[in-house]
Amino acid sequence: MTAFSPPEPDFAAKRKQLREHALKQRQAVPAERRAALTERLTSHLEGLIETLAPRSLGFCWPYRAEPDLRAWVAAWLAADAGRLAALPVVSERHAPMVFRRWVPGVPMPLDRHGIPHPAEGEPVSPDVLLIPVNAFDARGYRIGYGGGYFDRTLAGMQTIAVGVGFEIGRVVDTHPQQYDRPMQWVVTEAGVMKPWA
Repeated sequence: MTAFSPPEPDFAAKRKQLREHALKQRQAVPAERRAALTERLTSHLEGLIETLAPRSLGFCWPYRAEPDLRAWVAAWLAADAGRLAALPVVSERHAPMVFRRWVPGVPMPLDRHGIPHPAEGEPVSPDVLLIPVNAFDARGYRIGYGGGYFDRTLAGMQTIAVGVGFEIGRVVDTHPQQYDRPMQWVVTEAGVMKPWA
């Protein structure tokens, strides 16, 4: 398992400030407006996923006013019986996450953060992974919640990482650290971005 050192103190403070600001802004957007932004976002995501043509897709249960992709993923699954969707499961605090198959209606207990996850199932390695971004920059680097879960997970996976978030989270610089992994694509309500990093 790769050891992840904490960020330098000055960058840690900057990243924490960016995270808190992004969360505050996003959570202040009315639910109806977020739903409209999510609809625009998924219209762009549709085109990218059609191009990438994965058979398996990882995504995240919406948390703290993130884009809610559940209905879109359910429709993506319904369009082709050969497709598979998966959600992340945190098994250990400082370990990579595993992904388990999700279908609408599957039992979903809450994890330690209060996020639903599939209770059972064999691990899945998604072809494409949709990763929430609180803040992101033009190089494809993101700021999550500070736990390093996605960076640890991506370090050991062969997948296409697609950041998914709202334009309100776009920043000039996320101050990425040594082990941060850039997204290969970022999708917002404004469109699909191929990072230049």
